[in-house]
Amino acid sequence: MGGVNAAGRTSGHQAFRRTVLDSLPETDRQETLLGLASLMNLARCDDQGQWFDAEGQPADTEALVSRLADQVLAHTLIRRIEDERFNAAGIPASRQSRLTLEQDLTFTLRSRQLPEQPPADWKVRKLDNRHVEVTVPAGEFDVLLPDRRQALVRAAGQLPSGFAPEQLYRSVHHPRGLSMTIFGASDCLGDSGLDWDVLRDSLDPDEIAVYAGNSIGQMDAEGWGGLMKSFVSGERATSKQMPLGYAQMPADFLNAYVLGNVGGAGAALGACASFLYNLKLGLNDIRSGRRRVVMVGTADAPITPEVIEGFRSMGALADDESLKALDALEVLTDSDYQKACRPFARNCGFTIAESTQFLILMADDLALEMGARILGSVPDVFINADGWKRSISAPGVGNYITLSKAVSLARSIVGDEGVRLRSFVHAHATSTPKNRTTESHVLDEVARAHGIDAWPVVAVKAFVGHSQGSAAGDQTASALGSFANGVLPGIPTLDAIADDVHHEHLDLRREQREFTADVAFINAKGFGGNNASGVVLSADVTLRLLEARHGKPALAAWRERSDTCEARRANYLSKAQRGEFKPTYRFGEGVLEGPELEISDTEIRIPGYARAVSLKADNPFGSL
Repeated sequence: MGGVNAAGRTSGHQAFRRTVLDSLPETDRQETLLGLASLMNLARCDDQGQWFDAEGQPADTEALVSRLADQVLAHTLIRRIEDERFNAAGIPASRQSRLTLEQDLTFTLRSRQLPEQPPADWKVRKLDNRHVEVTVPAGEFDVLLPDRRQALVRAAGQLPSGFAPEQLYRSVHHPRGLSMTIFGASDCLGDSGLDWDVLRDSLDPDEIAVYAGNSIGQMDAEGWGGLMKSFVSGERATSKQMPLGYAQMPADFLNAYVLGNVGGAGAALGACASFLYNLKLGLNDIRSGRRRVVMVGTADAPITPEVIEGFRSMGALADDESLKALDALEVLTDSDYQKACRPFARNCGFTIAESTQFLILMADDLALEMGARILGSVPDVFINADGWKRSISAPGVGNYITLSKAVSLARSIVGDEGVRLRSFVHAHATSTPKNRTTESHVLDEVARAHGIDAWPVVAVKAFVGHSQGSAAGDQTASALGSFANGVLPGIPTLDAIADDVHHEHLDLRREQREFTADVAFINAKGFGGNNASGVVLSADVTLRLLEARHGKPALAAWRERSDTCEARRANYLSKAQRGEFKPTYRFGEGVLEGPELEISDTEIRIPGYARAVSLKADNPFGSL
């Protein structure tokens, strides 16, 4: 797994540990804070383990942690948006106005700034090759006046301050979501310990796939955001904005610049359930035998003025005025913004966030063969729509179906006791008044139906916010962290459970807790009725299933082979801890256009790929 969100880097469970920092042993706490400090360019470490502060001065480890801890804590997780446009500077805007001129108005401007179609009553006189004189007759005159609007929403789950993924590789006008994609996928490869080139050469190119995207597209200035407002803002559209804005572009970037994949590709968009939709695509491919390795994931960067305003106008976001009203405050402080997201408590809307998350899925026999590091397994993801509904954004019945199916499958694998006593659910938990009622009813009813008395509920959005299509990726990474560390994060903003929350069979806690789990349920309720629930089994359960399926000798051989992956992973994590990131970005390498191929009636050989693409037909239709 790999990626980054407001809690930090996904690999090595750094982001997870940030959410359970108070429960960590002191050495792990120090390691987490130092790793975050290096990610945020507040500190660095050399090969000998000597730490230096941002000014390059050597520092004792404990002293450095003591000095930087408050800064790291204040500039991770949900907090006041640090983009100056959302603060004193204001958001650049224009205001439509109509001026009344008492007399003719004459002015000069550069020729290239003259409108292509000046109003018919303007008198334009050429002054020289570069300038013209314009006379506007007296009367009414429509103009756009430059303006600065004060942001109405100032809380978000931003990547840790000082971390800039676009500065880690040769990024040229890449939208933020795509720079995050490059980092997240590279982090995933590093955390796996796999040698991707060796793995690729062992497979038919068609046995690999990438399913990755996001829920909205790239809506910042380098993507569709800049393209869509280019005319009205007077800016020129670039040749990159249109293609790089597509929501499936994270998959395209991975294929072209990270993995060199010529196998399956694409993206499934399902609003807030997009990560699980892509996980389902990868899972189906592996179960069918079409693929043996699939990278799945998402990358969402929606913290832009326009996207935020869109959600705010729906009444979906926790804006400043609503937060003030919620706590009867006159002014919001930094600490108030940090607790903007309040799942299952009295709340007023979700907190938008940015995140990228990736997983590598492998067929079980291949994972054993390659000595891959096994974090867990995904037996299935269930997707159901809502059916008839009044509002397209309102919740419906589909989530009852998806979660019920997920729990039923888990019971058939880990047994009734495993689900009742050793499972937990990562709720979608957006922190909207509607969600706290509707999702809690789904969870409570499913728990009741399956005899679960106190189902532990985790709501990671309380820490990192709602990253749209990547939300379930945040939940999955957190669940894998719980499996590995034996701790469930609490809901720190849950001062009291709201009166309209159904929780007779749920265990909602503010404090983190120790918990040994066999299975986690990842729940997503997306706009438009995009419901998905995934089942994730722990590494311990997965290994027991693998032993039952492949035998003890196969597991013993896997453990011997796994040393290589573990050593590579340890080397990567050591460098990442020191802030040494070299994302994989192979621009212009091994480019092929067709004439280089060797094509026969049975296979296609591609230069640079060890095995040919088989053309053997899979024909279920019969022959005439």
